[in-house]
Amino acid sequence: MTDQGFGVVRPLPGNGLVAHEDGLLLVCDAAEAVVGDLLGALRETAASGGDGRALARRVAQILAVMMGEPVACAVAGPVGGGVAVLVSGPAFASVTGANGEIQLAGRDALTWSDRLVPGPVTRVELRLPDAGAAHPLSRLDAGVIVAGGVWCDLTEAGAAPRAVSRVEPAAPQGQHVQHPAPRMEPVAPAPTPMPAPPERAAPPEWSAPPEAAPPAPYPMGPAEPYPPIAPPVEPRREPQPQGWHSEPMPAVPPQGPLSSPGHPGAHAGGPSTGPAPAVVHHEDIDTAMASGMGGDPIDVRDQPFEYELLTPGNEPPAGPAPGPEAEPEARPLVYGVDCKNDHFNDPRVPYCAVCGIALVQRTLVPYKGPRPPLGVLLLDDGLTLRLDTDYLVGRDPERAPEVADGSVRPAKVTSPDGSVSRRHLRVALDGWDVNLVDLGSVNGTQIQPPGDPNFYDIPPNEPVAILPGTTVRIGVSRTMRYESHRNR
Repeated sequence: MTDQGFGVVRPLPGNGLVAHEDGLLLVCDAAEAVVGDLLGALRETAASGGDGRALARRVAQILAVMMGEPVACAVAGPVGGGVAVLVSGPAFASVTGANGEIQLAGRDALTWSDRLVPGPVTRVELRLPDAGAAHPLSRLDAGVIVAGGVWCDLTEAGAAPRAVSRVEPAAPQGQHVQHPAPRMEPVAPAPTPMPAPPERAAPPEWSAPPEAAPPAPYPMGPAEPYPPIAPPVEPRREPQPQGWHSEPMPAVPPQGPLSSPGHPGAHAGGPSTGPAPAVVHHEDIDTAMASGMGGDPIDVRDQPFEYELLTPGNEPPAGPAPGPEAEPEARPLVYGVDCKNDHFNDPRVPYCAVCGIALVQRTLVPYKGPRPPLGVLLLDDGLTLRLDTDYLVGRDPERAPEVADGSVRPAKVTSPDGSVSRRHLRVALDGWDVNLVDLGSVNGTQIQPPGDPNFYDIPPNEPVAILPGTTVRIGVSRTMRYESHRNR
């Protein structure tokens, strides 16, 4: 845009309708049933002093209730130093700015596509499929005409500018919206990267422990191979005469593995007065209880044991025993520290995020290990996003190229007012930090830091780190909350 005005708007030949009002542009198919509603949205936005973002929001509300084929239309308007654009159906838009030419096609989305293109912007083109080339002497300063599109050169002097006051939507009940300058300091600036600590003397390659390994019920000795299970070679032991006692059972736990996986109380390698049977039968348990061996009766069924709940999908495989366990999915390596319970933590936090024990920094040495999940995002409709990878949040994220190549996971979020863009927001994990990147959405993204009653706009296409407890508003009405609690 120029200081003298909004540039020169030239109509393109065609059979649609084109409207221009105070820098707000609309192109639509004249046969659409909602032409009157679209023109009304343009006039109401201009009359109220709204900008391109307000126009796109009104048009999205009209398109959100339409059934059948998408409406062929495109709108554009100034927002600060940039331009907000929305296209639907077979319409097409092209915006040339500081980052080159950006093209939007309504056919690329199931509903519509929108984008906030940051300035400076030099050219905007909106067109229907049958639009021709603009005549160099044609010009549309205001009004509604029959045409197939518009070509707007913002480097030329156009009509006198008007004072544009941005009209913001009413805040949801019980919330106050405050919008500072378009650019803001990040709520929680990312700390400077930690220098790599000196290499430890020939450390073995670190590997993550199992995700949910329960502590052993007693100290385990060196691993030994399981003895072969053979049929018993002794006859069953008969009850001893009254008054007979064996040596008391030692308190030292057995050092070998269980002799029979089916009987968790039977151990191999334990001392006894004679050769121990290779298999323990349920009848022997009853006999040992009745004989009073070793003083107080000992029921091996009361001994601690480990178990695993079998649910559909994790039953043990049939056939021969499986080979070595497959390596877990690779996770990003980050510098962290272990608490005294061996929980891997962000080196900047004072307490362990798993067990809550204090981390004494003087005694901890950072090292690189697999990063655990950083928490969850709780959406207002109950959806939970586990923060172990990046997410693309939007109305139609499955069709985005970054989802197709597997670099992010899609998180579909829609709203009845149409304020959520097709590619609205990226949740990017950087080390131990959770960053938000607004992808040039028309209705923007706002954050409410913990303990602050206000919401703040985040600048488009710039990462902003958020703290646990932050509430994020997507568009106008959808929200989610960042919670950092995690369990290993």
